[in-house]
Amino acid sequence: MGYRRSLGRVWTLVPDSSATAFSSPRKTTGTMRVHLKGDAICTLFLVVALCSVLYTQLEYLAPKGDKQPTQKKPSVTQRIFSDPRAPGRPTVTEATVPRPRLIPITRRTEVANSKVQTATPVPSTDSAFNFKRYFLNKDNRNFNLLINQPKKCRRIPGGPFLLIAIKSVVEDFDRREIVRKTWGREGLVNGEQIQRVFLLGTPKNRTSLATWETLMHQESQTYRDILLWDFMDTFFNLTLKEIHFLNWAAEFCHNVKFIFKGDADVFVNIENIVDFLERHNPAEDLFVGDIIYNARPIRTRKSKYYIPETMYGLSIYPAYAGGGGFLLSSCTMRKLSRACGEVELFPIDDVFLGMCLQRISLKPILHEGFKTFGIVKPSAAPHLQTFDPCFYKDLMVVHSLKVAEIWLMWNLLHSPRLSCTQKRQVKKPFQWKRRAQIATQTSPLS
Repeated sequence: MGYRRSLGRVWTLVPDSSATAFSSPRKTTGTMRVHLKGDAICTLFLVVALCSVLYTQLEYLAPKGDKQPTQKKPSVTQRIFSDPRAPGRPTVTEATVPRPRLIPITRRTEVANSKVQTATPVPSTDSAFNFKRYFLNKDNRNFNLLINQPKKCRRIPGGPFLLIAIKSVVEDFDRREIVRKTWGREGLVNGEQIQRVFLLGTPKNRTSLATWETLMHQESQTYRDILLWDFMDTFFNLTLKEIHFLNWAAEFCHNVKFIFKGDADVFVNIENIVDFLERHNPAEDLFVGDIIYNARPIRTRKSKYYIPETMYGLSIYPAYAGGGGFLLSSCTMRKLSRACGEVELFPIDDVFLGMCLQRISLKPILHEGFKTFGIVKPSAAPHLQTFDPCFYKDLMVVHSLKVAEIWLMWNLLHSPRLSCTQKRQVKKPFQWKRRAQIATQTSPLS
């Protein structure tokens, strides 16, 4: 038996006793067909096997439709409210059961009816708020004061002219520090005494800052401006921060004349605020800010501000001030403190305060100096630079500034070289370009 090269240029095995014998053309052709047929069958088998593997993988990766997912081990989620009967020390308030889904049938229907599907999952927001638990705990509105400043307003004879109250969270030490060193300084401003407090709750994620309690007590001893309550510091608990501050002010700072309450990411022109308040009587009602009228509840479930109709059935909110910052007199503060105990809790603090204003029949005053949505560029001047001290010079509150921007604007406004009254000489009167061209074309002198 030996190997020989056939006419079809294929090496074949020839069963012959003679090593020099060639296989016949007919025999070689038959052998080729057998080989080709075998190769085709093997190739087909491999293709079928590959398709089966791909189909199995696609079936594994594809969504299961209406099939129920495998139950996972319940995750540990933190409660929205801590136990009001707890002692003065902060306690970890966690639940060992997962938060129930509100309306699972509706959610599946929304996904099924969605025309546009994306591979990127929707980022989780506070819209996953547990409204059921909120309803069950909404009457818990008395939480312990862990860090107090009882002498904040008593150490000043006659009480401070203005108390600055800033909403903050434990982690934002840098924002508190920049406020202390710029617009939130304590002392005299235009001859009036200014005091300051920061409003905080316990951190939502306690494991991220293991020494937060020690740090808070140390910061309080250093600056004497920390108010810390034992409710969890979340977006929907800002209403609790509103209520507890008003109660604290009515008890420990009843001799204050005016209050500015705002966020830590705002820039405040305290000189302008003091000048404005000196023309008002603290014994009369006053509530001033960036007032929002005819706002409608947001019914989109993915929104951070989603409110179901079961919680608020009306179509329009009462007038309320943007939470970036607003002013109120001591008279209004005491009335609002009482109204907070009579109005049902609402998870959006700005709107809740508007409900309290409606309760005491007080209409808030809109002031153009409060820019709680930032400075909007005029559409006719898109090239305009709004971060200019000459813009801020006549304003009172501008919202959403970074730490460095607050520091920079404060120093620019207090620079002796600042001049916003320089006038430039204009060679010719201003004309719109189009009108100028038309005037040139129709001119009898041309």
